[in-house]
Amino acid sequence: MLDIEQLSKELSIKARIAEKSLLELSSETKNLLLERAAKKIEDNKTKILSANTKDIQIAVKNKRNEAFMDRLMLDSERISSMVEALIEINQLPDPIGKELANWSRPNGLNIKRVATPLGVIGVIFESRPNVASDVSGLCIKSGNAVILRSGSDSLNSSMAIVDCFKEVFKELDLPEGIVQIIPTSDRQMVIKMLQGMDAGLDVIVPRGGKSLVNEVQKSAKVPVFGHLEGICHAYIDKDADPIKAVEVTLNSKMRRPGICGALETLLIHQDATEHLFNIIKALQNKGCEVRGCKKTISLINDVLAANDSDWDKEYLSPILSIKIVASIDEAITHIQRHGTGHTETIITENKIAQNHFTQSIDSAIVMINTSTQFADGGEFGFGGEIGIATGKFHARGPVGLEQLTSYKYIIESMGALRD
Repeated sequence: MLDIEQLSKELSIKARIAEKSLLELSSETKNLLLERAAKKIEDNKTKILSANTKDIQIAVKNKRNEAFMDRLMLDSERISSMVEALIEINQLPDPIGKELANWSRPNGLNIKRVATPLGVIGVIFESRPNVASDVSGLCIKSGNAVILRSGSDSLNSSMAIVDCFKEVFKELDLPEGIVQIIPTSDRQMVIKMLQGMDAGLDVIVPRGGKSLVNEVQKSAKVPVFGHLEGICHAYIDKDADPIKAVEVTLNSKMRRPGICGALETLLIHQDATEHLFNIIKALQNKGCEVRGCKKTISLINDVLAANDSDWDKEYLSPILSIKIVASIDEAITHIQRHGTGHTETIITENKIAQNHFTQSIDSAIVMINTSTQFADGGEFGFGGEIGIATGKFHARGPVGLEQLTSYKYIIESMGALRD
């Protein structure tokens, strides 16, 4: 039986040692590490898929739903995407040491603000094993050590992925504490992480459902990057292009219904309801259950009735709620009341409406004529993401390399003395 207290101390000590080592790594060494890690994952594809099969079997036994299984499942294409993400991170500029600002003062001080790592990052995630690879790559490039805590359903897959990084650390004679994964799903380790692991963590990032993120934000004694839910909205304006209205809505909802950037509520202007039939038909042909307000039901018979609670649900499954609104301002008010600050999109050709929407909606990501499924750090050119932050402090939106840094001031003078 694992000694949780001892395990926590060992992980923390190794991470702090690695943190110091990372400060001295050149950009070339970081890139070499990522390059070899990508190759290791590619070479160990069979091993990773075998581990994932075990996780899938456990999830089936635990009667996990379809959306959960989709997030958990790995195949050759998804492993290739992990490899490609590491290669993309490898090609991005090293953010550490970047000069963010430079100015001189009349008192003789020359002041520079430069980017620095955050330190040791703890990541708690549930069912997406690709998180282990993406997060590790981003943390290495940004000079941060990371401690991963996988959910029980994805532990075998995640450990197989982390093993690839460990092999590279040995080859390059680097500390194993650069990337560590907790080898148990014991809930006590989550408690230890929330308490800071004996001052071993600087930041916690929860990647999972509402209950997990809520628990972390409520109980953590270290700073948290996270979001409670991704209740994402699309608003179809009266000046929407009919083809975009159908295609953007369909992709936003049905490309992958189980991710946090999936569309959950569609708002449509009362003067654009001519598009409703084609939108609903396209959704239902893809197996999506549609729930509508009273006005929607009065126009389309083959729709279930939505109740008040539907506007506050993150379905993470092929279910979409639809509400007809009298104006763009009613749509904005609805989003302000029911949104979670994640991602919203407007579908319209009207520039005035576009500007009004983007200025009035204070979500982390606001889009125009664009699928909400693009709410992803990789699609932003970040090489992946450690998560989507919906708070307003330090990081907001996809948390990539630059968001994983802090800064320090470097002051130089010719022997300046203060009066």
